[in-house]
Amino acid sequence: MSSPLQQLTARFAETLAPLFAVPLPQPLVVPATNPKFGDFQCNIALPLAKTLGQPPRTIAAQIVERLELGDLCQAPEIAGPGFINLTLKPEYLAAQLRDLQGDPRLGVEPSPNRRRVIVDFSSPNIAKEMHVGHLRSTIIGDCLARTLEFLGYDVLRLNHVGDWGTQFGMLITYLREVHPQALTEADSLDLGDLVSFYRQAKARFDADAEFKEISRQAVVALQGGDPESLNAWRLLCDQSRREFARIYEQLDICLTERGESFYNPFLEGVIERLNQAGLLTEDQGAQCVFLDGFNNKDGAPLPLIVQKSDGGYNYATTDLAALKYRFTEDQVDAIFYVTDSGQANHFAQVFQVALRAGLIPPEKTVLHVPFGLVKGEDGKKLKTRSGDTIRLQDLLDEAVARARQDLESRLESEGRTESADFINEVAQRVGLGAVKYADLSQNRLSDYCFSYDKMLALQGNTAPYLLYAYARIQSIAREGDLDLEQRQIGALELAEPSELTLAKALLALPDVLAEVETSLLPNRLCDYLYELSKHFNRFYEDCPILKAPEPQRGSRLLLCDLCARTLKLGLGLLGIAVLERM
Repeated sequence: MSSPLQQLTARFAETLAPLFAVPLPQPLVVPATNPKFGDFQCNIALPLAKTLGQPPRTIAAQIVERLELGDLCQAPEIAGPGFINLTLKPEYLAAQLRDLQGDPRLGVEPSPNRRRVIVDFSSPNIAKEMHVGHLRSTIIGDCLARTLEFLGYDVLRLNHVGDWGTQFGMLITYLREVHPQALTEADSLDLGDLVSFYRQAKARFDADAEFKEISRQAVVALQGGDPESLNAWRLLCDQSRREFARIYEQLDICLTERGESFYNPFLEGVIERLNQAGLLTEDQGAQCVFLDGFNNKDGAPLPLIVQKSDGGYNYATTDLAALKYRFTEDQVDAIFYVTDSGQANHFAQVFQVALRAGLIPPEKTVLHVPFGLVKGEDGKKLKTRSGDTIRLQDLLDEAVARARQDLESRLESEGRTESADFINEVAQRVGLGAVKYADLSQNRLSDYCFSYDKMLALQGNTAPYLLYAYARIQSIAREGDLDLEQRQIGALELAEPSELTLAKALLALPDVLAEVETSLLPNRLCDYLYELSKHFNRFYEDCPILKAPEPQRGSRLLLCDLCARTLKLGLGLLGIAVLERM
């Protein structure tokens, strides 16, 4: 089912194509900026005026004369220098809503652009705990994957974990000295202790030349398949993997792990490919690719190193191997890398090298999907009081604990008694939903300030506000002893302004998801759900529902049902589970 905007756009295209034999500016129709101008506007007469050498109002009059919109809109109005204002008919809105009643997709058709794609996100490092820096990649990547899947894309969700390289030679060398059991026995260390040892090993690696050389030899042994080194590596990876899995389960996030080690067998082939393409230059013993437009602070050319002077490889080599594998073996059409904006330069270099080497087929797409930092309320990078990076598990636990405290205080003030299971479920969903929504509701390109108080508030653009709107609708159904999903509504009447406003908002979902699909900005969906919730609350205040006479009662119950279903669907795409009661 097409949205009103899509239907209007199609009607204008049918009218304009034979009328004007010139390229038509896009978009043809847009939502009105102010309700006093109607619901939609077509401003195309203004840019066409220069091309055609006619006054824009004359062009607008020609368009209106030939438009056939009587089943959708009231008579179009020409305003100002040549704007065409459009107001949808209430009976048209009612018919569109009736069609949604039995549609589980609420009018959202699969995208015509759907393809097989990879969303590469989260990507923590083995032997390190997930921290607040992994929050945005994990949440944004999951939301984009959910949305693309709903739109019909075949999505491979990849977790490119850091499970290979110099850090393992360094850590294995250090553990042989201070805790050798960790290299032969599973879980002989807590992950927190392993992280502490990693920090100590890194400090030793930076300060001790002999230790650094031994660590490098350990990397060579690991890359060469030494059984003892491989066994130690597997134990360390398995321990970290279990810790990651707990967080992913708590956040309801599904990923396919394919770490850096997966691509190790293909690294030599990448170097050969770059050499065949004539891209390699030896610089101080390392194999490099020099690219146009990349310079260091002194203005000298900045190379992309693909093989170090000791013969080892680095992140760039692995990323190039991953690109080749994903296009040739996974047979994907596009790859989206959801990482922080600080990696933009790295990906720009890698993509350019891959294109020049023919690792990215010309008809395929690779895109870095960047995001900003999570900051504290003081505007500085979010850290603990001691200056350490906040563990992601601690952040999530704190959000759930605060949600539980808020709920228990509210129950006490209302004199309500609820079971421990109810309190735990609400605290989990509200706390975790609040963390996700606080992130996704921001433009991902911007930094944002993390505040438990703001994200858990029942008012404003927050998850609790949206969850409460959904729960309010379920309360209406319980009060009226109704099953909204099974109830078939008869005649549908839309008369009150808040009814019409809510109806128009409900029909805009396909347009919003189409925008998220092209922009990869989840905050567009958050903005829509927030506005929808506000429209519902205004409708709830203005219009009696259960006490209204028929057919108003049935019409308003259908609006409630569609609103609840839209909120549930939209929140689900954000990775947030709804609550029947709060």
